Amino acid sequence: MEFFLLFLLGLSGMFLFKNNIIVILMSIELVLLAVNLNFATLSIYLDDLVGQVFALFVLTVAAAESAIGLAILVVFYRIRGVIAIDYINGLKG
Repeated sequence: MEFFLLFLLGLSGMFLFKNNIIVILMSIELVLLAVNLNFATLSIYLDDLVGQVFALFVLTVAAAESAIGLAILVVFYRIRGVIAIDYINGLKG
């Protein structure tokens, strides 16, 4: 039940704070961590190692996503001087 609450907290953070890209990135991380906790718990409950290995892969992807996302935001801030969703939407092709 707690994992579902963490998942909903992350989803609500993504939808409620649409103007703040940092909060959106943190909410995505919260969603991924809730899913990882669910994988690990079910893996222990079912006595299977596959869920724990998959959670490790998801953590690796989440770390890469946050590092690349923050690097893009730093470069964007240096160029434009603001980090607002309205200006980032202008990057679309």
